[in-house]
Amino acid sequence: MEEDIRRPFVTGVVVLAVLLVLIGGFVIWRHDPKAELTVKSIPNDLTLTLDGQPIAANGKTEVRPGTHTLTGSRDGFQSYTKTITVRGEDPVSVKMYLYANGPVGYEWGKNNPEQEREAEAEAGRRYDEIQQRLAQKYPILAQLPYVGPGFKATYEGSKSDPTNPEAISVRIVTWTATGKEKALQWITGNGWDPASLDIIYATK
Repeated sequence: MEEDIRRPFVTGVVVLAVLLVLIGGFVIWRHDPKAELTVKSIPNDLTLTLDGQPIAANGKTEVRPGTHTLTGSRDGFQSYTKTITVRGEDPVSVKMYLYANGPVGYEWGKNNPEQEREAEAEAGRRYDEIQQRLAQKYPILAQLPYVGPGFKATYEGSKSDPTNPEAISVRIVTWTATGKEKALQWITGNGWDPASLDIIYATK
């Protein structure tokens, strides 16, 4: 008799627990804020990932608030990683423009003149963006030009990768026997690795 009474009671408790879980999940789901991320990419067929997960190179994607990493890549173009911050449900728009750094990329530009023209129309913005990328990639730029004991350090377009607009060469001009040594001491003293820099030496 007790078992007959207890059975519907236990069943009722289980049903109530399931309902509470479902209702709780629904409430959490309803209060899970997401923002709309709109991306426009050039080239339009690049591979784009958001926090390591593939997403459409062009179009809209829902993202949760916080900091996210977008990475664009394509054969023949310089890859680019961009960090975005999503605040609440405010929409975010991003342009992912990659720059050709090889024959495949240059050929793509010839075959896609409309996108090429659109990219050229953004030349000013792209220039500023490149400068920001260079500053992030080469912290030494913040100190150039620099004149030290027996040397002067400046920079120019990369000699080892001349077609890459996001690569530079550090030019060290010396006029004393110890100028090169002093220049290397200055570089390492600032925490920069000479092996990571494309250094060109010249004498005055």
